[in-house]
Amino acid sequence: MNELSVTLLLETRTVGVRDVACDGACRHKSPSECAAATHLVFPYRGAYVRHVGRQDVVAEANQVVFFNRDQDYAISHPIGGGDACLSVSIDDALLTELSPAEQLEDGGLAVFRRPARGLAPAAQALAARLRHGLTRGAFEPLQAETLTLALVGAALGERTARTRAASHGRRKLADRAKLVLASDPARRWTLAQIAGDVGVSPVYLTQVFAQTEGMPLYRYQLRLRLARALDLLASSDDLTTLALDLGFSSHSHFTAAFRQLHGHAPADFRRSVRPPRLCA
Repeated sequence: MNELSVTLLLETRTVGVRDVACDGACRHKSPSECAAATHLVFPYRGAYVRHVGRQDVVAEANQVVFFNRDQDYAISHPIGGGDACLSVSIDDALLTELSPAEQLEDGGLAVFRRPARGLAPAAQALAARLRHGLTRGAFEPLQAETLTLALVGAALGERTARTRAASHGRRKLADRAKLVLASDPARRWTLAQIAGDVGVSPVYLTQVFAQTEGMPLYRYQLRLRLARALDLLASSDDLTTLALDLGFSSHSHFTAAFRQLHGHAPADFRRSVRPPRLCA
């Protein structure tokens, strides 16, 4: 059985935020569970697959995953290492107000049509700031609630991701490639290695993945590495070591990629999420 750790970071009448970690010891599909409330789940480490009926979705750091109220689901961990996620619950009326109508099922309830949605870099960074800040008790309740609502709005906003038309078979192929990348984001994968693991030609894989995800494989892997950096920067003292561990060729390569995606250097982000040092 999988060992699950749940840490309550924030609970108010408006929102709830939990840090959820799973060791992923069991690779096979879990027994069926049912969500008691709708949650927006932001994976930030590792990956898993969520099964809802015949629909599967890969949950990793470039996605927000929707767990709808009263919806049965199961979880599997095809790759090792477990996972960790920020799970956000929100008052139904507010969630409906924040959600574009076309994303919800008919009937006025906060039930999402799609199982997941791509995250923009700004939303990934906001999720990391919220988690780090709540973990160290840096936010007053009002600020924490405001940031949580901003994260939900960023995750659901029109500019967060495009709706991409893709067949079920192409979506499944892209998901298999995601799992390969998420199994070892720091690895210097070749296209042939990924294509061989998913069982198609490199040319077909690149075409299908770009059509389905709106970006090439290498860009998707870079986003996974930088999402991992958002998780680790608060506790990392040596940025060069971190850069190499994440698969970057150098500190400068890491800094340039991080700055291009998030608009500031990794050291600046680290300062923003670390508690201030007290003078002796």
